[in-house]
Amino acid sequence: MKNIPNQITVSRVLLIFVFVIFSGVDAVNPNCIRVSEKTATICHILAIVIAVIAALTDLLDGYLARKMKVESDFGRLIDPLADKIFMLATFTMMVAYSLIPGWFFIIIFAREFMVTGLRTLAAGKGIVIAADRWGKLKTASQMFMLAIGGLSWLGLYSISEGPGRVIWWTIMSGVALITVASGLGYFIRNKKLYLESI
Repeated sequence: MKNIPNQITVSRVLLIFVFVIFSGVDAVNPNCIRVSEKTATICHILAIVIAVIAALTDLLDGYLARKMKVESDFGRLIDPLADKIFMLATFTMMVAYSLIPGWFFIIIFAREFMVTGLRTLAAGKGIVIAADRWGKLKTASQMFMLAIGGLSWLGLYSISEGPGRVIWWTIMSGVALITVASGLGYFIRNKKLYLESI
């Protein structure tokens, strides 16, 4: 595979699995592989670094594909899949560490799978549903939330008590609303796609 943007996208998928390995160890969490506190701290720092690198490759591969004019069907397929795997992995680990509740996780992925289904339906009719402003806002807000949660996970501040908890739940509620609104927007604007089949 000589397409550099596609190589970067594939590397993001590999980085995600490395992230899961490093974040899946802890000194006290029963949901993780038990290691010493020092080892857990090192692994968690590495996990955050890897997550940041993976997020940056998401910006880089698309930019290079357009800049080098090497956009491909493989890239159009693997890039959104890599994004979803990234979000699945990071939010799953946040649930494992009790940083987010299960209902939030369900909202995130119900929206992703429903929009993916809508896009699949549209593709079957030769229609491409591109990301809109709400979709981009949804992604940006989720990335911001992951950054805040990740820094808390490293122990830099608390989101489980005091003002930190209030701020965290405010952010989480806002992200949930944006996520739901962005998903509904796709279905409202493209209602002809599925209403014709009812």
